[in-house]
Amino acid sequence: MKTEIAEPKIVPQVEWLAQRMTLLTEEKELTRHYDRVNAQRRRLPMVRVEKEYSFDSPDGKKNLARLFDGRRQLIVYHFMFDPEWDEGCPGCTGFVNSLGNLSLLNQSDTSFALVSRAPLAKLEAYKARKGWDEPWFSSLGSDFNYDYHVTLDKNVAPTEYNYQEESDDRGEAHGLSVFFRNNNDLFHTYSAYARGVESVTDSFRLLDLTPYGRQSDFEESPMGWPQNPTYG
Repeated sequence: MKTEIAEPKIVPQVEWLAQRMTLLTEEKELTRHYDRVNAQRRRLPMVRVEKEYSFDSPDGKKNLARLFDGRRQLIVYHFMFDPEWDEGCPGCTGFVNSLGNLSLLNQSDTSFALVSRAPLAKLEAYKARKGWDEPWFSSLGSDFNYDYHVTLDKNVAPTEYNYQEESDDRGEAHGLSVFFRNNNDLFHTYSAYARGVESVTDSFRLLDLTPYGRQSDFEESPMGWPQNPTYG
């Protein structure tokens, strides 16, 4: 049975090729711009981490330095999991499901970890159900989530990091933070939130190559294209 939704226009090969080559020019410029942005990111200054944070792990209490696992760089994905929730955020779950083999990070002197505010027992149970092997730590009882702007209580003023600042919706948020270690000194080098995080997985990039894209309502798509709420 044919579905009544819009679809790409059918054209001869020569017309398709002409439009494809025009788009290729834009794609190449996007790649070059992406490289320029990455170059700027590598030149960002960093901020010393002055506070001592404590995390619960299957091996007991750990400070932030131990999350580096002996490496120089640490990428933390702030996984939305409120202490009162029984399930992790569906969007964050999809993010972790989309991660591939991250062994290249370790080869590049970089560690990766998930951090959430839910109790460790909930994180461990959820991790086992999903079959994940990424290290996951609980920041419950520490200021870590608050200081890196992924727990947004109603009594906390919006900041430049807070992508929810135009909304009354407060609580847990997702994001990604990068830290750097120089011997015993720790530094915060980068954070991103909301759609600033999504491009580090493969699934969204692959969907961008298809006619319907991500089928999300933030996209400028032709009339009639299937679209759903971006974070629905």
